[in-house]
Amino acid sequence: MLRMAVEYQGFWGSFFDIIWWFISAFVFVAYLFLLFACMSDIFRDHKLNGWFKAIWLIFLIFVPFLTALVYLIARGRGMSRRSAEAAQAMQDAQEQYIQSVAGTSPSDEIAKAKALHEAGTITDSEFEALKAQALQGAKHTA
Repeated sequence: MLRMAVEYQGFWGSFFDIIWWFISAFVFVAYLFLLFACMSDIFRDHKLNGWFKAIWLIFLIFVPFLTALVYLIARGRGMSRRSAEAAQAMQDAQEQYIQSVAGTSPSDEIAKAKALHEAGTITDSEFEALKAQALQGAKHTA
């Protein structure tokens, strides 16, 4: 009787098994990104009726690969536009917040007041009041 020895190679049996595992993992993660991008776009679209949103989501849950492909073909152009609009709105909100918090330095305020004084827009007493106010604000923040 001949005995055949079979060695257990384990999960990482060969180099190609490792490569295949990494490719499979990459495709799966990319697929999840696609599903979540489609779902977030469905909720981001304010023109789409609530019933249609529900139908898209039901199909994404039960027939995910085919539905994601159809969604990209049918609504891909609008998807990129809505994504760009959302990014622009987020950037505008961030810039507005930074400007609201960033305040100006006392030297900037005095320079603006001096320009107004030299242009004749404000009087000497108003210039001195603005200058004192700017310096007073600098003392409180320091």
